[in-house]
Amino acid sequence: MNNQELTQLVRQISLADFNRPFKHEVFFNNRLKTTGGRYHLQDHHIDINPKMYQVFGMPVLVGIIKHELCHYHLHLTGRGYRHRDRDFKQLLKQVGGSRYAPALPTTKAKQPTYLYICTECGQRYTRHRRMNTRRYVCGKCRGKLRQVS
Repeated sequence: MNNQELTQLVRQISLADFNRPFKHEVFFNNRLKTTGGRYHLQDHHIDINPKMYQVFGMPVLVGIIKHELCHYHLHLTGRGYRHRDRDFKQLLKQVGGSRYAPALPTTKAKQPTYLYICTECGQRYTRHRRMNTRRYVCGKCRGKLRQVS
């Protein structure tokens, strides 16, 4: 799906569920990481996270679009468009939009790559980055550190 097809989908949903036209633009934004979409108050365009569509499919995308259209239509009519406002919560429930975007699967955290052991007390230290063992000492007994792996 490209930006033009997305804009057409948003216009259809807006007319069908809100009985109001959507007169602005919608874009896929790859920089969105933790949110499904974003409504811009200044120029009224909407950004959608493309990973939501790729990972979860059309039903989740439609829920996110309805959520952002709630912000859009309430803001343009001068009513409460924020998440905490009663108008927003009522309209979102009425049209069946998503309250929250589902969490995207994340990549696993990088495992520690360096292991240091104190030569005096045996305290172990794991680090992602290399350490200068001539400069740093054990925090427990101030003994010398030795790199194991």
